[in-house]
Amino acid sequence: MPIVEGNIRKMHASAVDGLASYSLPIGEHNLAIDPLIGQTLSVRWNGDIHCVHCNRKTRKSFNQGYCYPCVMKLAQCDTCIIKPEQCHYDQGTCREPEWGEAHCLTDHFVYLANTGTVKVGITRHVSDGISSRWLDQGATQAIPLLRVKDRLTSGLVETACKQHIADKTNWRTMLKGTPDDVDLAARKQELLALIADDIATIQQQQGLQSVAEVDGPAVAIRYPVSHYPEKIKSINLDKDGEFAGQLQGIKGQYWLLDGDRVINLRKYAGYHLHIEYQGA
Repeated sequence: MPIVEGNIRKMHASAVDGLASYSLPIGEHNLAIDPLIGQTLSVRWNGDIHCVHCNRKTRKSFNQGYCYPCVMKLAQCDTCIIKPEQCHYDQGTCREPEWGEAHCLTDHFVYLANTGTVKVGITRHVSDGISSRWLDQGATQAIPLLRVKDRLTSGLVETACKQHIADKTNWRTMLKGTPDDVDLAARKQELLALIADDIATIQQQQGLQSVAEVDGPAVAIRYPVSHYPEKIKSINLDKDGEFAGQLQGIKGQYWLLDGDRVINLRKYAGYHLHIEYQGA
């Protein structure tokens, strides 16, 4: 059986004609995962974890792959990344001003997505009509709502939206199958009407051009899954150290295996894994 090993990163996701495709960075390799569906995999963690930023060996990872020193000093690990409405760049207290300028002081999109229920979210890129953020969340439908001037403004808009709609993905619901389609274009217009006064206030604070509606239809996304779990059982590498079984699909950042088992690969970014698979 072919063998590949090394420290992993979150899966790379892209979509062609609406079909999601995945590869796993592991060591010096970039392992295509879609072709492995239907095959038996054997995965073992050797106990090592290396920070995804500085490569320092660490006993425990934080924020999906960082060592503690990096969590405390990197702008990308600050709480304002999770709560963008708390962006403090303009206060002169950004941990890494150059990183903030490149990643936060640029246009962002506020969107609606169907991940089992309709949710609001934020992304920096919508390449070829699909954001990798939507793929990471396992969305089967998505539509851009508004384009805003920076991350702080995206957080203010999302906060207004959260008064009327959820902003979290229920990962168990997402993994249990393909949800019914929703008329996202109609939901978009309903939400825009509900937050109109909030948007006017944000434009007064941030500038008239800080928020603009995005035209375009909703996109549909399919995932390479042959079988969805009925009763989800999470695999815990920290506890068990290894697992084996038939890969039955990939959705979001999850592998779906036989026996209704699932594993969130992103959770284990930085872990040194040894993977065996059947091969062609």
